[in-house]
Amino acid sequence: MTENAEATAATAATAAAEVWEPHATATTARPRPLAVPGLAPGRLELLVAGTPGVRTVAADVVEITAEDQGPDGTGDVRIEWRVPCTDATSFWTPEPRGTGWLPAAWSAPRRTTLSRGAPVAALVGTGDTTLCAFAADREDALASAGVVEESGEFRFWVQAAGRLTVRIDTSGRHFAHSLADLADWWAALAGRPVRVPDAARLPAYSTWYALHQNITPEAVERQAALGKDLGLDTIIVDDGWMTTDRTRGYAHCGDWEPHSLPDTAAHVARVHDLGVRYLLWYALPFVGKDSAAWDTLSRYALADAGHLGAVVVDPRYPQVRAHLADRLARAAEEWGMDGLKVDFVDWFGVQDPPAPGPEADCATVDEGLHLLLGEIRHRIDAARPGAMIEHRQPYVSPGLWPYATMVRATDCPLGPHENRQRIVDTRLIAGPLAVHADMLMWHPAEPAEQVACHLINVLFGVPQISVDLAGQNPGQLEALAFWLGIARTHLDTLQLGALRPARPDLGYPMVTAIGDDEVIVARYAALPVAAAGQWRTLLVANADADPDVRLAGGLGIVEATVQDARGRTVGTTTVPLDGGAAVHVPRGGLLTLRRV
Repeated sequence: MTENAEATAATAATAAAEVWEPHATATTARPRPLAVPGLAPGRLELLVAGTPGVRTVAADVVEITAEDQGPDGTGDVRIEWRVPCTDATSFWTPEPRGTGWLPAAWSAPRRTTLSRGAPVAALVGTGDTTLCAFAADREDALASAGVVEESGEFRFWVQAAGRLTVRIDTSGRHFAHSLADLADWWAALAGRPVRVPDAARLPAYSTWYALHQNITPEAVERQAALGKDLGLDTIIVDDGWMTTDRTRGYAHCGDWEPHSLPDTAAHVARVHDLGVRYLLWYALPFVGKDSAAWDTLSRYALADAGHLGAVVVDPRYPQVRAHLADRLARAAEEWGMDGLKVDFVDWFGVQDPPAPGPEADCATVDEGLHLLLGEIRHRIDAARPGAMIEHRQPYVSPGLWPYATMVRATDCPLGPHENRQRIVDTRLIAGPLAVHADMLMWHPAEPAEQVACHLINVLFGVPQISVDLAGQNPGQLEALAFWLGIARTHLDTLQLGALRPARPDLGYPMVTAIGDDEVIVARYAALPVAAAGQWRTLLVANADADPDVRLAGGLGIVEATVQDARGRTVGTTTVPLDGGAAVHVPRGGLLTLRRV
């Protein structure tokens, strides 16, 4: 499932996962100026608290290390720097709704943990350039960034205990290029490959918005069969399978018995016979008051989930980890599932966890969470080679990459702009993981053109569909099948090509993916499309009401094919690109240009 749709549940989730710190923070020493060799004067003003080190990676990329040299080596260290805030348009962070404004330097800093956020950000300039981007090598860090009102500079600082390295990029490249390099740096620090099966990048069906808790074997198998015909190769069965109660909440979490899926293994086998993979949802941290596990595990509470009827259990205790790993691994080991949807991991990131009791074998929650997620991944992989595990914003830390195969945009039902922005933000620092859309839903009367626009908005992620497929009209089904086909056919460019989103300050009104000889552009506003380059094929998906797609910067004559939202060809012609051109492409339609 996703965050409970009720406002009270959303409020509780926010409170439980709160990460903001007081404005004032202490350090073990006063930051002192540090010279940065190789950078132009005035490019970067650097101060470090702790024993410093500087490594110049390139003329415009440096790594700064600070280390505490105190008696126990665990004191706070801090790296602070300033850049001229000139020609700046937005400040990018991976948090949902975190991009598009310039915060003040006095804004509250944000704390990242293994289960919430990632230590990365970028100041973006006109033309989508990198004025300054950074990433830290620590999962647990306190960071701040903002405009210094007195000087017009933009100040960054990162603080952690013991030792800290920050990589800083002032290259002026496209900000997506800089962020991709920072994600590669994280991957190199990890030193081990992350396995992502091909199936994790294929479109999927989710039961959540379509069925909510009304899970039965018949309903699941029906949607799986209909989805397979449309190109949906995986079904993700969400909340409701572990209880016959239909009142929402999480009081029945913790036992994870398939009360709504009797004869589970046989049911899963029938779905497999359709050629469809099967993932099962778990609200990992919750043990509910109506579960049998409550009596033994509620005393290991990390936090109280309040009126949700559950507690968040503490992974520092081996009893907790053993129970949760056994429950989740059972899906693959006993029932033959192809993976897990692991939800609410961010709820482990409480701000002030209680002191661990004598039965705990981990000093920190993050340490226990590493052990828990590692054991789950190991057992799932052993039982089902090629298994998939889904995580979700905001738990996007690179420290979680080894335990997942994909990460999904957080909840935004019927919100195409939000879905697009969250997918792009996640893609920029997801490293090897596949990035999935929040599940697509729409009103039964939604026109085919808008169904197509929903899909175009998630074109650079993996589509997940969550409507009753038996209730769709022919136009809706045609639009769905056409755009799912585009997502599959052009998967390499859309998901593995170089991503170049435009204008983060405006919510990415145009996004481009660049493959070997193919370029794909999605247009969400009436903006001209750059047609320059060495492509052999250029695809333009039009999700804007303006049908006049203007092409700029290209040379030569190209063949143009226009398809409408349902995939029907409405025109073919040749187009001279010299001096610019315009092609009529209906809303929800696709323009395909091929060099003659």
